[in-house]
Amino acid sequence: MALMAERRTRGTMTGSEPTRTTTGRAAAIAEQLHHECTLLLELFRKKESLPPDLTVADDRLVSVPPSSSQLETRDKVWRLYSALLQCRSLLDRAISREDAELAGGEKGEYEGQRKTVKERLALLLSSIGELLKAVDGTAVLTPDTGGIEIDGPTVLFEVKLWIYRIFKELDYWTKTTMTTLQALPSVTAKEQGRTSRRRRSTRR
Repeated sequence: MALMAERRTRGTMTGSEPTRTTTGRAAAIAEQLHHECTLLLELFRKKESLPPDLTVADDRLVSVPPSSSQLETRDKVWRLYSALLQCRSLLDRAISREDAELAGGEKGEYEGQRKTVKERLALLLSSIGELLKAVDGTAVLTPDTGGIEIDGPTVLFEVKLWIYRIFKELDYWTKTTMTTLQALPSVTAKEQGRTSRRRRSTRR
């Protein structure tokens, strides 16, 4: 199923642009995921009868180094990768708690949207992993996610707010990923330079 989702995404994201860069693909996936997270938040709010003006704490659940314009490209991309990997751990935990404590029996639009978000996040992480290797040619290591909050609250209403907050956290980081990647022309130039060098080497 995940493979099918990946194929569908590649088809819709790349279209007739076979030379589109890794950066562009990752940014496009992040943009699509951000849209899907917005839908998921709305569906969850309606399903759990949460108020339209619901607000949650602004402090981040994910722990990464602060953003800075002085960061090198690889460090910016690694920061995104680490944040999204932590989001995936939180999302998996939220889904597990929700299915155990808030399940309503029938599967509908919300459950389908939640599944889409999870699959798209996996695809985005894979794409950013490729981007990290494109930036400096090294293998992607797994960031430590042991310090993030995963147990969550025990009171039912607080569980709902906790899940909503995790969805908001993922929404925040997908938007951050989208805007950060769109502002990385240096990555595109570096990839093009490597492609040119490979072509020259092949001709020789």
